[in-house]
Amino acid sequence: MTDGELDVVGVGNAIVDVVARTTEEALAELGLAKGSMTLIDAARAEALYRAMPGGRETSGGSAANTMAGVASLGGKPAYIGRVRGDQLGERFCHDLRGLGVHFTVPPAADGPPTARCLILVTPDAQRTMNTYLGACVNLTPEDIEDELVRRAKITYLEGYLWDRPSAKQAFLHAARVAASAGRQVALSLSDSFCVERHRDSFLELVSQHVDILFANEAEIKSLYETDSFDDAARRARAHTRLAVLTRGARGSVLISETEHVEIAAAPISHIVDTTGAGDLYASGVLFGLTHGQSLREAGRRGALAAAEVISHYGARPETTLSALIA
Repeated sequence: MTDGELDVVGVGNAIVDVVARTTEEALAELGLAKGSMTLIDAARAEALYRAMPGGRETSGGSAANTMAGVASLGGKPAYIGRVRGDQLGERFCHDLRGLGVHFTVPPAADGPPTARCLILVTPDAQRTMNTYLGACVNLTPEDIEDELVRRAKITYLEGYLWDRPSAKQAFLHAARVAASAGRQVALSLSDSFCVERHRDSFLELVSQHVDILFANEAEIKSLYETDSFDDAARRARAHTRLAVLTRGARGSVLISETEHVEIAAAPISHIVDTTGAGDLYASGVLFGLTHGQSLREAGRRGALAAAEVISHYGARPETTLSALIA
């Protein structure tokens, strides 16, 4: 997939996930805040890795997971992210390209190793993430392939990138290129702790550069510093063309200038691991929006994609979504 129009290009942190089951007690012993995403350094990453039970290694990263979902739905996605030319970097590239995602950013020959996210899943299926960004921090505007962004109907940006100055500049560059080409820009707020770190600049970013905002209930309430979901939703709608807000078991809400659509969560018999639920929900919505579907149909696809990914360990679909979601 090298020519022609693309549906979505994702820009994010290229990460390999290590997912392992644990207990509430073990989580507390490690001093981890349940349900959070914490940035860690190389030494802490090594210590946690040694302390973790045996885990499953899979390519991940929020925006990359979303692009994998778009591909599984039959869409045409591309991805921009930075890896090192090491074993984990090779794994990441091989996995993403094997799923049908266009990915051509060359691996770094030196510098920090490929990023990894150590994910501990408790019996209630909640995930606690500890992320060593490694090579991700070196993403720069030079890594953004402008023509790739111009070809994509939507450029999807991962809020986690806002933690590093060079990656932030790459993020803004991609948004400006997309806007100048008459394309749409989507942003995922990524994590409520990320929002707390960058609330003011996120608010400015959303109002000036974002057409489609993705957030869960905790993130959107944190962004607007309110305990009321309805209040946060109204304010999000005032700042962007479309707000796509997830509420876990209570489903999701898509709010545009003319529509307010509520989508029920897709039924599932047993939740195994919530890792990737928001990422895959976004893939369904993005696929729908880029294929001329209504907000209701796009939201339905998002709910079904999220249900598939939380039915097993890992943040990528194990069933071809285009066959699962008619």
